[in-house]
Formats: sequence, C-alpha cells, structure tokens
Amino acid sequence: MAGHIPLQQTPTTIKVTTVSQEPKAIRWTLTFIALAFLALFLVLPLVTIFITAFQKGWETYVAAITHPDALSAIKLTLLVVLITVPLNAIFGVMAAWAITKFQFKGKNILITIIDLPFAISPVIAGLVFILLFGAQGLFGEWLFEHDLKIVFALPGIVLATIFVTLPFVARELIPLMQAQGTAEEEASLTLGASGFKTFLLVTLPNIKWGLLYGLILCNARAIGEFGAVSVVSGHIRGMTNTMPLHIEILYNEYQFSAAFAVASLMSVLAIITLIVKNLIEWKAKHT
Repeated sequence: MAGHIPLQQTPTTIKVTTVSQEPKAIRWTLTFIALAFLALFLVLPLVTIFITAFQKGWETYVAAITHPDALSAIKLTLLVVLITVPLNAIFGVMAAWAITKFQFKGKNILITIIDLPFAISPVIAGLVFILLFGAQGLFGEWLFEHDLKIVFALPGIVLATIFVTLPFVARELIPLMQAQGTAEEEASLTLGASGFKTFLLVTLPNIKWGLLYGLILCNARAIGEFGAVSVVSGHIRGMTNTMPLHIEILYNEYQFSAAFAVASLMSVLAIITLIVKNLIEWKAKHT
C-alpha cells in the first residue's frame, strides 16, 4: 500500500532468574537448614532407636523381639494389615470409579465421608466404636446375647484401622482418574466390551501406579496406627496389643531396650515402605 511505512519491531528480552542464579550464600544457607532439619528430626531419632535397641547386646535384642508378647503383637499387626489394606483397596477403587465416572446425587456427601477420617481424631473414632459395640453401647446387649465380640478383640481393631486408613487409596485415585477422563472407557463400551472387562483392560492398567501408591500409604498408616486401636483394643497382653501398643507398655514399664527393639522392627518396615514408595514413583515417571 502506498504511503505505508513498516514499523520496525524491537525484540524484547525477558530476563529469567533461576534458582541457580541466587547468591551462593543463600543457596548454601537454605540447603544447610533443610539438611539440619532432616538430620535433627528424622535421621537422629532413627539412629537413636537402633542404638538403644542394641545397647544391651544382640542376645537381649533377640530375646525382646522373640518374646511371646512381642511375637503376638507382630502377628496381630500383620494380620490387621492383611485384612485392612485389601478392603480399603476395594473401597477406594469403587469410590473413585463412582465419583469420577458417574454423575449422581450425593457425590459431594460421599467425598466428604471419605475425607472424614482426616478431620476426626483417631481417639474420637475409637470412642465411637466403643459407644456402638461396647458392653454399654448401642449394639452391646445384642452382641452379648449372641456371644459376639467386636471391641477388645480383632474385629474392633480391624474396624478402627479401616476407619483411619479409609481415605488413602480413594484420595490417590480420584484426581488421577479425573485427569484421565472417560474417553477410553466410553470407546471400550462402544466397541462392545462389558463394564467389568472395560475396568480390567482399560481402567485398571491406567490407575495401577496410583493404586499401588495408595496401598503403600494405607499399609504404612495401618502398621503405625495407635490412637483408635488403643481405645478399642483393651490392651490385653498377648491378645489385642499391636506393635505400637506393645512398645508403649514396654516403655511405661521402663524396659527401654525391649521397647526400642520392637520399635526398630517398625522402623525397618517403615524404611522398606519408603523404598517401595520411591520405586513406584520412579517407575510411574518412566512408564
């Protein structure tokens, strides 16, 4: 066009400051604070546990962890985990599937119920089970007449543990399944696959790493749960004491070496859980 004078555009340079460009003093200070915090609140207590556990020698350590009460606590803890984790896995998958794949009334109520254990103290949860299934509880008389024991027995410990670990699997899967959407499931159903087959061949492979991560968190919480289990267990030696409760009893009786010996086993389980968790995260990122 006549008379048109093109405008000369001056390139704009945007200076981006990265963390690596911060002064070395700031970087070293922040790094030191982080490492010191981890050493003080994580590494030092862990080292103290093992030092105290072996303070009186290997024989005392072995005697502590092979004591009948300790073996009973270990077996009970593992049994509770074997019952609790699969049940939470089933519930978590079903709840996440319903919330992310369907529209229905009461969805927000279901999400609130899933988050409820995060808001309620485990001790309060244990007291609720006492009020429901205890001797003076709502169903206490009926349970007594039919010779059924819930509290101060394995069923009560399992119920309390299920309650406090309820959100972990569902809360890992819900955002993952929301991000994935429903396109693949709809395509599978359109091609004639049944709902169950669609779940096995489409949904489950897509959520496997999130599911495993949720199971790891659920397992860790189930092993270490104290508050709710303490209320419903009755602290019966050799019968209803889990590992955390057994450690408390030993510590209160000033059997420090024995208490820390059992605590070292829980620490080993926690470290194994942490390693498996990191492996799952690494595998998920590289898949």
